[in-house]
Amino acid sequence: MQQILLVTFPFFALVLCGYLAARSRALPLEAIPGLNGFVLFFALPCMLYRFAADTPIDKLLDVGAFVVYLGCAVAMVGLAVVTTRRGSIGWNDSAFGALVAAFPNSGFMGMPLLLSLLGAVAAGPVIVALAIDMVVTSSLCIALSRLDSAGSDGATKAAKKALRGIVVNPLPWAIGLGGLASYSGFVLYGPLTSAIDMLAEAGSPTALFTIGAVLARSRMAVAASPGVRAPVGVAWVASYKLLLHPVLVYAVGTLAIRAGLGLDPFALKVLVLTAALPSASNVPMLAERYGADTGRVAQVVLLTTALAFLTFSAAVALLV
Repeated sequence: MQQILLVTFPFFALVLCGYLAARSRALPLEAIPGLNGFVLFFALPCMLYRFAADTPIDKLLDVGAFVVYLGCAVAMVGLAVVTTRRGSIGWNDSAFGALVAAFPNSGFMGMPLLLSLLGAVAAGPVIVALAIDMVVTSSLCIALSRLDSAGSDGATKAAKKALRGIVVNPLPWAIGLGGLASYSGFVLYGPLTSAIDMLAEAGSPTALFTIGAVLARSRMAVAASPGVRAPVGVAWVASYKLLLHPVLVYAVGTLAIRAGLGLDPFALKVLVLTAALPSASNVPMLAERYGADTGRVAQVVLLTTALAFLTFSAAVALLV
């Protein structure tokens, strides 16, 4: 366990550094969008492209991993919506609560952390999970969030808007281009490869630091809002993310292996650890855009990120 903590500690320490830097204003809050832009449009796409290009195409097109993770993601969304949509929590807040319960921080945190723990062979399952969450889980939750005010027509419009967002998101394109390079054996010109490698290496520390800064900004914004009620069901949703999600993936994956679905046990291990990650840090920004309770979502992200140092390390100790 001590060896695992030695690996995981630096990742969570960088998140804490970003949080403290923003809280103390050593990092101006106005600088956070710039950090986000660098990670989203430069560093993380280069990281994903490099790992996708270096991963055998059959690992990127792992049907067993795709089916298991997709089924669990949809089940998590359904369960979270059904069990939290009551009282003051309508479709909008329950949908974004479901998104924060089902969407792990597999891009900014999971990719560098899992590859440090398990090696480059873990890239394939992580990329499969990330692609599903970016395309399916996010679109489904955004569509559900519109049912409060506009019925099914509003949900359809929201789903179309979410799909347009996917089109302009560089991360799916980076994964797709990397997969194409893996399939064709295409190799970039040497100096260009070096530039991509430099950006990819910068992605992990910058992304982790930015996660902390975003969490601090969200907490400060909620604290500064007068008359805001305490968020409802934060601990409940956080337990879904950190406990139920990985347990569900493990159970479904184990059944799939016994049924002969073709899921590799190592891929299952990676998917379970991906599900054990804290909630994705971009969900509060989506919640704000769609008028959901941003404070509730930000509290879940903050709580899962803080607790994941222990819960994720425990999951690693059990599986690795």
